[in-house]
Amino acid sequence: MILNKERYYAGYHFLIKKYQIAVLPHWHTSICQGGTFRKTVQEGQEESIYPLSYWPGYGLGEQLEFAFKYDGINLGILAALFEVVPEDELTSWIKSKPVGKYTRKVWALYEFLTGRELPLPALDKGKYIYLLDPDVYFTYTPGKRMPRYRVFNNLLGDISFCPTVRRTEKLKAMESINLHEQCKKLTRDYPPELLSRALSYLYYKETKSSFLIEHIEPDLSRTEKFVGLLKMAEHKDFCDKSLLIDAQNLIVDPRFIDADYRLMQNYVGESISFRRQRIHYICPKPEDLESLMTGLFQSHALMMQSDVSAIIHAAIIAYAFVFMHPFEDGNGRIHRFLIHNILSLRQAIPKGLMFPVSAAILNNMELYDISLEAFSSPLMSKIKYSLDELGQMTVMGETKNYYRYIDMTSQAEALYEFVELTIKKELVEELDFIVSYDKVKKAIQQIIDMPDKLIDLFIKFCLQNDGKLSPSKRDKYFSFLLEHELKSMEKAVKHEYKDKSK
Repeated sequence: MILNKERYYAGYHFLIKKYQIAVLPHWHTSICQGGTFRKTVQEGQEESIYPLSYWPGYGLGEQLEFAFKYDGINLGILAALFEVVPEDELTSWIKSKPVGKYTRKVWALYEFLTGRELPLPALDKGKYIYLLDPDVYFTYTPGKRMPRYRVFNNLLGDISFCPTVRRTEKLKAMESINLHEQCKKLTRDYPPELLSRALSYLYYKETKSSFLIEHIEPDLSRTEKFVGLLKMAEHKDFCDKSLLIDAQNLIVDPRFIDADYRLMQNYVGESISFRRQRIHYICPKPEDLESLMTGLFQSHALMMQSDVSAIIHAAIIAYAFVFMHPFEDGNGRIHRFLIHNILSLRQAIPKGLMFPVSAAILNNMELYDISLEAFSSPLMSKIKYSLDELGQMTVMGETKNYYRYIDMTSQAEALYEFVELTIKKELVEELDFIVSYDKVKKAIQQIIDMPDKLIDLFIKFCLQNDGKLSPSKRDKYFSFLLEHELKSMEKAVKHEYKDKSK
């Protein structure tokens, strides 16, 4: 008998405890307790408390049905659970109501995730239902028929890699962003010749920002190579092993190019003393990469055929890539490049426009770190590893499923925010900067007719020094200026840029 004052965990939390499975925490926890329904939300985690009348009982099937109904679908938990639950108990429950909505979903996902067929006959009647509720998740439309269960498989991947993204209130609101139209509307206010000139500058800004995120100051050669890669983003689909290897070879130091996926256990960490490292993230085992990356490409191909939002698509592929970390070096830059590649392939960005999303990331690193840690932090509490004296890592146990079935809702929300910041701030500021430059240049030429290179230098030095040319810079480069010319030129810069600095 259940007493009103006691709390009874239900759904996934109950099943995780009962079967002692090692999984990443679910975003939602269900509790049955006396009183009325109430919900709390803290740092992305939700806890719902239901009246005691909701308690489903202790049976496996009943708890699974409760989980599907109130907690949603978590493929990572289900994959681990289905490896240990009694098959006969699950089969008996499905037989008891074979055409039930939740029964069919459990049945379909059991056979999908395990590759094992339960001793049950295929259904020959009943209306087809979606595996994932399209009102709750972003899904592959129209889905693939699974006649055995009379279910449409609308998952965004297969058993090798299958992410989920929930339709949170935040994503529902952001989904109204039509990136292509907003970019077109924005650029209508600028003359074509200015946009043409801005394009080159935006390529270099995106390159510099992407390197600076990793605290790298690229030399001219590496800058030019990355710019060249960005220019290919709208012409090739880089979700291909050989093309990603080519991209990695193009943007890293030639001494660190890879001919294949990495062969060593990789991790992200920092030295905190001579003998100690703080580990921030542990990548998949090398032997798991081929399967995971193949699954990633298949998920990408699926989304290319679907109507799932281009930004959701880009978030899944780009973030999953960096979580897999398939190369020894260059993963972060390729991760950000893939955002451009997918947005371009999906025609979310008008042709001939560079979208400086890395600049938005660089200026909002806390949000970027949170989006990465939403996956890395809970993962770190689950993986057991050792480090030898040379810093070589050994990961213990099976870890592949942690990377196969990721809830990527946090990453999708973050990319939507970066896209919005890019449209409203970064892109506008870059275009306005060039408009202001043209006006300043024209004003300076009316004061003194000097070469464009000197005008560029003058504006640059002034913007670096609160709108004034320092005495040392004047003596070295502009000693020919008369005092009244200098004052007028400085005034032109200050008036147009209003003390902006670049």
